[in-house]
Amino acid sequence: MPGPSRFTQRLKPPQRIAVTMLAVLIFGTIGLSLPFASHPGNHPRFIDALFTATSALSVTGLITKDTPVFWSPVGHVIILSLIQIGGFGVMAIATLLSLATARRLGLSTRINAANETKNGGVGQTKSAVRGIFYTTLVMESTVAVALTLRFYFHYHMSVGTAVWHGIFHSVSAFNNAGFSLYTDSLMPFNKDPWILLPLSTSIVVGGLGFPVVMEVLKRYRMPHFLTMHTKLVLSGTAFLLLAGFVFVLALEWSNPNTLGPMALHNKILNSFFQSVTSRTAGFNAIDTTAMNPATWLVTDILMFIGAGPAGTAGGLKVTTLLIIVFMVRSELRNDRAVVIFNKRLSRSTHRQAITVASMMVILIIAATMALTILDKLPLEQVLFEVTSAISTTGLSTGITSVLSIPSKYIIVVLMFVGRVGPITLGTSLALRRKPVLYTLPKERPIIG
Repeated sequence: MPGPSRFTQRLKPPQRIAVTMLAVLIFGTIGLSLPFASHPGNHPRFIDALFTATSALSVTGLITKDTPVFWSPVGHVIILSLIQIGGFGVMAIATLLSLATARRLGLSTRINAANETKNGGVGQTKSAVRGIFYTTLVMESTVAVALTLRFYFHYHMSVGTAVWHGIFHSVSAFNNAGFSLYTDSLMPFNKDPWILLPLSTSIVVGGLGFPVVMEVLKRYRMPHFLTMHTKLVLSGTAFLLLAGFVFVLALEWSNPNTLGPMALHNKILNSFFQSVTSRTAGFNAIDTTAMNPATWLVTDILMFIGAGPAGTAGGLKVTTLLIIVFMVRSELRNDRAVVIFNKRLSRSTHRQAITVASMMVILIIAATMALTILDKLPLEQVLFEVTSAISTTGLSTGITSVLSIPSKYIIVVLMFVGRVGPITLGTSLALRRKPVLYTLPKERPIIG
């Protein structure tokens, strides 16, 4: 019988990523199932421990048990560790495994693998992981200090409590996790820009993706030299943040349960924060359950799109959406090729974008139908929950805790697939080893 090391060596890189994350998930579930992980008198069921561990590892933020009330400080440490592994670790693992495999392949495949891991070149594994580590450390530390000072001086918390709350929410924000040490998330701070704006900055930077952050830091004086990938992420992020802000502000302006009673500057602050957090962060400073159905739909769209690849956020990814948009534009104009920022897009990228988008849509439709049948809940709430899970966002209309056990298992699968799936699928498409050496006759069916 082959040993574990030989077993893992025989796995392809996408399979190694999934197996590694599954192993971490098992340990996290066991950790949260132990008596000291929850407060005395609380006895987590297996589904609650599994659900919470999956939500933390996939940096989602959906919960079946109230984080500050149900889980003990030890449980909070376990949750935070899973968040950090899910945010930083999964990207580092993906980069290491893909590049290690690339060294054993041909030159063209190695270049494709390097591009897939967004690592600018072959053989730069150490510098890539080091860059990811330092970016994470600097961003999380800076925001943690800012939050700690605010909690201590303005909210008069003890030093220990202020430091812990600052660290926890900083790590949760940068990793786009959405876990909070407050029962109603960040609603107690919905009028405090010194809390919401640092968290917003951390969420956006984490969601841009490490390659974009590192390239901007290197080439901020030469923006015309930025790659197509970086330009797509930056422009798409700016547009979606603005669009989300405008829609939330307009749709919730007079809602008495959300923005209605607020002063103008607080309406602007909370609309902006809601736009930021809807793109897979999962915090809420206004009551998500009380928002208008139209706002839920806008949030569904923002969650579905997500943020940038190779970062801490989930979703379809901004680049995938924009590639499809440019493909449609080129087809309508009958262009010979898809051109983005004066660069021609390869046909393999077309197929990858369509494949990822199609699979995500199919999973959302299937899971929404299943939950609607199992729990007889309103369609708009089920769609919101499913989209939040597979995009690893963590926002909810309040139905998570009342879902049936089979539905919770479906959400668990969606969260895990939403975090690991895009990486494994993208790596699989980039590392195809057996090119077809022949072509079949063409035939054109009628379209439209």
